[in-house]
Amino acid sequence: MNEVGDAQLLERSRRGEERAFSELYRRYQAGIYRYAVHMCGASAGDDVVQETFLAVLRQRGRTDAPRQTVAGYLFGIARHVVLQRLGSKYEPLTDSGDDDVSEVASGALTALDTLTRAETIAAVRAAVQSLPPVYREAVVLCDLQEMEYAAAAGVLQCPIGTVRSRLSRARALLVTKLGAVHSTVNARRP
Repeated sequence: MNEVGDAQLLERSRRGEERAFSELYRRYQAGIYRYAVHMCGASAGDDVVQETFLAVLRQRGRTDAPRQTVAGYLFGIARHVVLQRLGSKYEPLTDSGDDDVSEVASGALTALDTLTRAETIAAVRAAVQSLPPVYREAVVLCDLQEMEYAAAAGVLQCPIGTVRSRLSRARALLVTKLGAVHSTVNARRP
């Protein structure tokens, strides 16, 4: 339902309609920003968003429809910008080692539990950030952006099976990293 509207917004944006561009930006800015932050860090988020939407503005007069959804098309542009920023950091597909991750909280909400929850959130973020970029982008797109595998495959320009494989490997790495944290938490509790 929203996709027809998105396609029309993209078409009208390419014709120079400011309102259409603003609406397209409003719909996708936050998601692209989150993707960029997870892939490159907080300092790059705004720049990746800006470069993504500048690419749309530079397409003035272009009339061809994207080969995929508008969301996939915009995330594809963002991915290109991210890959340029990552450069050679993107290539490795090896484990990045175990990072020091914080504890996992459970039970009643006490001051300790509140602090532990904050540490858990930080640990999950750190664990996701420590993933090799090819695995991290699968997690960011499919789990954090809730993109369907087919759409993620379009953004990543790979088969759906590759997306599933990367996601499976990423999740296994996260379980390992966060499992070590859980053991540490249980050892510290009285």
